[in-house]
Amino acid sequence: MKQQYTAVIKQTGKWWIGWIEEVPGVNCQGASKEELLESLKITLQEALEFNRREALKVAGEDFEEAVIAI
Repeated sequence: MKQQYTAVIKQTGKWWIGWIEEVPGVNCQGASKEELLESLKITLQEALEFNRREALKVAGEDFEEAVIAI
């Protein structure tokens, strides 16, 4: 299942800055729009993987996973 997220981006002076709306803390900057989008993609992937690992660590043993679609 491929997920989609929304990047809010803008150019400020010579830099591009952006955030992912749905995931707090995922924000980046880049010298070009393309560089910014690639950086946001990588940072988002890393944040999601970190959150998954932390959730499983906190759950310990005897847990189940359920898919929630909205």
